[in-house]
Amino acid sequence: MEKRIKTKPNLSVLALISFIASFAVARVFTSINPTAFWQVSGYHIHHFWYGLAMIAIGGWLGITVESERINRVAAILFGAGGGLIGDEFGLLLELKSESYWADITYTLIIMFVALASTIILLIRYSKTMLTEFTEFIKSNASLYFGVFLEAISIAFILETDNLLIIVFFSSLAIVACAIIVGYFIQRIIRRWRLQIA
Repeated sequence: MEKRIKTKPNLSVLALISFIASFAVARVFTSINPTAFWQVSGYHIHHFWYGLAMIAIGGWLGITVESERINRVAAILFGAGGGLIGDEFGLLLELKSESYWADITYTLIIMFVALASTIILLIRYSKTMLTEFTEFIKSNASLYFGVFLEAISIAFILETDNLLIIVFFSSLAIVACAIIVGYFIQRIIRRWRLQIA
């Protein structure tokens, strides 16, 4: 007998909020009191170890216990653990204590949160978003938005010699072009249908 896996959309949101909150709390705590840490036999115990323990416990609870409350606790523990590990990403990457404040930590955390948020929203609201996007493409607003996006993209491409920025805004320019072309195609199809009817 096949058993379908139930989706649990609110758990991913709980884990993401927990991740963001634990990262923020760890940063604030370390900023306010940088000399407070646990030391055992001369070893500085970094808080990513607490994060690993939380992820292990949260993961274990999530896969072994079938209870909505426990699943919520597991998601919170998993997210909080990830936030504590993410907070020390620069330290883990370079294995130097002065790397704790590395810019790479902030960059990667922001990228992770943005990507995770987007994935959660896409999974949860994909049908609604597709309907809204279809309606948007049919409206005049899509033409205006496409022209605006194309103009801004070209302006930034011409302004820089940074390859990353050029690639990013070239991609945006292609998207803008697709929006403009999509607008005109749907207008042509609509007129063609009216002529046939």
